Amino acid sequence: MKVLILGVNGFIGSHLSEAILREKDWDVYGLDIGFDKLGNIIDDPRFHFVEGDITINKEWIEYNIKKCDVVFPLVAIATPATYVKNPLKVFHLDFEANLEVIKSAVKYNTRVIFPSTSEVYGMCTDEVFDEDKSNFILGPINKQRWIYSCCKQLLDRVLWAYGFEKNFNFSTFRPYNWLGPKLDSISTTKEGSSRVVTQFIGSILRDEPIKLVNGGHQKRCFLYIDDGIDCLLRIIENKGGVCDKEIINIGNPDNNITIKELAAKIKRIFEQHPLVKSKIVQKKVKIENVSQEKFYGEGYQDVTFRVPSIKKAKALLGWTPKYGTDSALSKTIDYYIKEYVEDKKRCGKDLR
Repeated sequence: MKVLILGVNGFIGSHLSEAILREKDWDVYGLDIGFDKLGNIIDDPRFHFVEGDITINKEWIEYNIKKCDVVFPLVAIATPATYVKNPLKVFHLDFEANLEVIKSAVKYNTRVIFPSTSEVYGMCTDEVFDEDKSNFILGPINKQRWIYSCCKQLLDRVLWAYGFEKNFNFSTFRPYNWLGPKLDSISTTKEGSSRVVTQFIGSILRDEPIKLVNGGHQKRCFLYIDDGIDCLLRIIENKGGVCDKEIINIGNPDNNITIKELAAKIKRIFEQHPLVKSKIVQKKVKIENVSQEKFYGEGYQDVTFRVPSIKKAKALLGWTPKYGTDSALSKTIDYYIKEYVEDKKRCGKDLR
């Protein structure tokens, strides 16, 4: 099998490529603007990488869509601060560029596995979000935060329409707050620009306080990357065609905690890390509250919870997540502390 991954150097793309090359006999064709997360797989003979941009390298993309069995269009802006400050940038990349990829896949009848988002459900009031029944409830137009959700939702609907009218084969997955190594760059994270877990870890390592937006009472369900990749491999294999034209939530409803609880867990796990306890890394964890207007800007609007139904993933794929929140956070924090130490050593700086 030949798997095309656009955005191969991203969080999901890099982990998915590693898993495919480690566990399967498939070839991976990847495109991204960088390769810093790819490690040794860049030299694997079954890994075919091109440094490029999906808005520029259109001929290469079309050629590889034509020859591959499945395409993952993973390129997207997925940081809330950008939704608020640069909504048109989100629209141009997340919707327009990815629509061209989908059209090309339809042209050559290449299966698409599309990364939707848990954010499409918006402020849905269901206790758990069902892929086929829950309504999408988004805020007013002046809350620019919802442009990401709208872009993803409309592409979901476009794919569904191609499946309905053209009998086009696709699978859509909706990740719920995946975390793990390589989630974001700690060295470049700034306020509001990364996902919450790396925002908190990065704040600690930069000697800044963890900032709880509106007290951190919002709840999220966190999933460790290995669990997510396990599910994606099963979707790619698609034994018996069980994932044809299906939308599948990938999350862990058992890991449903408040952001305030998340901050407390990160503080505890960080302080218990051997490199911190031995004072090799000397950091004090501080937590403070901040308003969402100050943190994100006027165009932001939050949701109180996102809990996935994973009945479909269990029924179709026999998939069940394995990692609890503490183990997922421990592995993630360990990665970033060690990366921090290595970066400081390379630069000849102390670890305070």
